[in-house]
This record gives sequence, C-alpha cells and structure tokens, in this order.
Amino acid sequence: MKLLLTGGKGMLGRTLQRCLRGHELFIADLPEVDIADGRSVEQAVVGFKPDVVIHAAAMTRVDACESDADAAFRVNALGSACVARAAARHGARVIAISTDYVFDGGLDRPYHEFDLTKPRTVYGASKLAGEEAVRRHCPDHTIVRIAWLYGEGGPSFLHTMLALGAQEGAPLKVVDDQLGNPTSTGAVAGLITRLLETPIPGVVHGTCEGEVTWYGLAREIFRCAGLTRALEPCTTAAFPRPAPRPANSRLEKRMLRLAGLPPMPHWQAEVERFVATTQWSQLRG
Repeated sequence: MKLLLTGGKGMLGRTLQRCLRGHELFIADLPEVDIADGRSVEQAVVGFKPDVVIHAAAMTRVDACESDADAAFRVNALGSACVARAAARHGARVIAISTDYVFDGGLDRPYHEFDLTKPRTVYGASKLAGEEAVRRHCPDHTIVRIAWLYGEGGPSFLHTMLALGAQEGAPLKVVDDQLGNPTSTGAVAGLITRLLETPIPGVVHGTCEGEVTWYGLAREIFRCAGLTRALEPCTTAAFPRPAPRPANSRLEKRMLRLAGLPPMPHWQAEVERFVATTQWSQLRG
C-alpha cells in the first residue's frame, strides 16, 4: 500500500516507519508538512496519492497543552480536520491516533469504545475535537485510542524510570492510585498493520492487555532491568500537575473482540521485551 504517515518523527512514528517498511511510505512532518495548514496537507496528499493516511501527529505534552490551548487545538483539532478533509477528497482512508484523555477517568471499570467521552483537560478536549473532525470530514476512518505509551527513543515513563533507577539516591516515590494499560509502540504498530489488512470502522481501543498502577509498572521495570533502587508508593496528590491525570486510564478492547481480531499483547510481556532489547544502560547519569 501507499501510506502517508503524519508525525513520523515522533515516538510512535519512528516505530511505524520501521514496521511498515514493506509498504511505500511518505513521512509528512514538520518542517516539510504542517498538518494545520490545509494547503500544505493538500499538496502532500495530491503529490503522493496515498491509499491510507496514518495520522499520528499530535501535541501530546499534556501540561503544555494546559498552558497553551491555542497550540493544542491548532495541532490536535485543526490539524486533524485538515488531514481528514484532504484524505477524503482524494479517496484515502484515515487511521487516526487518539487517547484515553477523552474520558474523565471516573469510572470504576475499563472504558469501552461506546462509553460517553468527557475530557477534563485541554489535551483531552483538543484530541476529542480531533476525533470529531475525522468523523465529520472522512467517513472511511478508524480512530485508535491508546494510553501510557512508551517506545524507541522515548520520552516515556519507562525511560525516566530506567534512568533514575540506574542512579543512587533516596527511594523514588511513584504514584500508586492511577490505573492504566502500559502500551508499547510496537504493539500499536502491530495493531495498525492488522487494521490495514482488516479495517474496522469507527473507534478502536488499542492498549495492551492487563492493568497496573504507575508504581506497579515501576516495580516491573526495575525487576526486568535488575535495578535495586528503592521505590515507595504515593498518591496523585503528592505530585500536583497543571493538567489533572485520570485515575482510571484503562481501555477495554471491545471492538477488537467483536471484529474477531486477536487480543493485544500483555503489558508485562511487552515491558520485559522492551527492557531486554533497548540500550537503556546508555541512560545512566
């Protein structure tokens, strides 16, 4: 297939470039292509004529979105509208990446694809606006929601923990009252590869299976890496941030199950694989 990838220089984009080498790939990223500039996107789509646009570009720095809402909505909402409109005008399908932040995190169970959205942050609101733009402008689409992402080169929670765990010092305090599904870029890339072959319309949740708190994840990272620095659980209140973090980021993969696609990999297996294969020792201070 001919695939146009927005955000190809980001963490997920780098993994997608590696995993999609069997396809003809065009990387649409700054400075060559500005997704929030309709003419720039149109020129890229007209010139390449993709079969599918994989829309991974986004402003993902949650706290920065809170302090600069215009920038967040320009990239995440307007940018998604420009990408979806250009794709639809030229007969391309869109696979767009979204986030658990479209929910408020208040449920006591994992969120499925049919639950009502209710973002609490600028980031979540801008990504939800992007979802709505994709739905409105490109009927042939799949929106893939992911959460707690890590991958090649980072930045991510895993990279931070590996770097801090390799240093000596006082016990590290890690939040233990937020639940989620740690998810590797490799697992997401595998899902997108399947969606290229077996399209699922609408929204699909694409996180890894299983759930854990940030503290539990840190313990597993240290176990896999053989790190011995002490860890201490703490509450979210101990680390106030400009953008509130959801207490519940768990996503149920109902649509994958209904469509008969295989389940996502388990988070523990993916973390173990990642720690075993990444050059994390270079992160030592």
